[in-house]
Amino acid sequence: MRHFHTALLCLAALLMCAQGKAEVKHLTTAEFKDKIFDYSKNKEWSYQSTKPCVVDFYTTWCGPCKRLAPIMDKLSETYKGQVDFYKVDTEQERELAYVFQINSIPQVLYVPVKGKPTLLKGLYPEENIVQIIDELLLGKKLQQEQ
Repeated sequence: MRHFHTALLCLAALLMCAQGKAEVKHLTTAEFKDKIFDYSKNKEWSYQSTKPCVVDFYTTWCGPCKRLAPIMDKLSETYKGQVDFYKVDTEQERELAYVFQINSIPQVLYVPVKGKPTLLKGLYPEENIVQIIDELLLGKKLQQEQ
C-alpha cells in the first residue's frame, strides 16, 4: 500500500509539472487567422494578440526544420509568459504557406505586438534567435562588447 501512495504522489507531481510547461503550439490556417492575423478580412497588418509571437513554418521531412524544433521548444520555456511560440506545417496549411510566400523552409515569422512582422529564411543558431527575440519582439537593447 505504501508503494501505491508513493506512486500516486509521483504521478501527481509529474502531472503538475507537465501542466506548467510551455510548448510550441501547432496552428491551422483558421487558428492563425484567429490568433495572429486574419488576412482574408484585413489588407493592412493588424496583429491580434497582446503578446509577441514566433511562428515556425516547417515540414516534417526537412532536416534543418528538425534541428530547429528543439531550439524552439527550449526557447518557448525560456520566454514562457513573454512570447508565444507556434508551428505551421506548410504541407498541411498550403493556403497559409502561399499567403506568406513560403518557398523554402524553415522560415520563421517574428511578430511584435506593435509594428510589422519579420520573416527570416533558414536555420539560425540559437544565440541569433535569442538576439532577434530580445531586440525585435521584446525591445531589449543588447550591450555591445567594448
